[in-house]
Amino acid sequence: MRLAVNPTRMELLRLRRRLGLARRGHKLLKDKQDELMKRFMGLVTQIKELRLSVEEELERSFRRFLVARSVGGGEVVETAVSLPTRKTSVEVKRQQVMNLVVPVFELKSEGKVASYGLATTPAELDTALMAMEKALGRMVELASKEKALELIGDEIARTRRRVNALEYVLIPNLEETIRYVSMKLSEMERGNLTRLMRVKDMVREH
Repeated sequence: MRLAVNPTRMELLRLRRRLGLARRGHKLLKDKQDELMKRFMGLVTQIKELRLSVEEELERSFRRFLVARSVGGGEVVETAVSLPTRKTSVEVKRQQVMNLVVPVFELKSEGKVASYGLATTPAELDTALMAMEKALGRMVELASKEKALELIGDEIARTRRRVNALEYVLIPNLEETIRYVSMKLSEMERGNLTRLMRVKDMVREH
């Protein structure tokens, strides 16, 4: 769609500068979109592998808890884990991904995993708790990567909208308007030249 402008040389220069900027902006945004897509696909692969790892660790931990309950008895296991001495928290940091800030979750732990006497509890309980701790660390890492994936996905969508707006709307409109203004200026020049020739003819006749 042609823009509403006056067909003047100054307007033509302004339109050409604007078109140059739009093309450079389109290239930069396209490069950004391609890089974001590369990172997005890399994260998808990492998340898939990490999710499988978390599921395996949780399954291993639950199996060990069941074995511990069957070997040591339900009351023994419940008593052993009822007074935990380990404190766990999640620290949130910030990471720059291109011009996007994404949160990074880190697990912080203090104290011992086992807060019970080893003589009265089955060994399977130790293994279950260690597997659970490993799974927890990977779950936090998984949450961090999934949040980054969500934010990068949103940024890709925004960037794609801008790329499409430039590629299919603004740049074609500018090109069409430049052609129109150039054509009008050529017509005006031909008209001026015709009038000038008529004036010359009239001067020669007199």
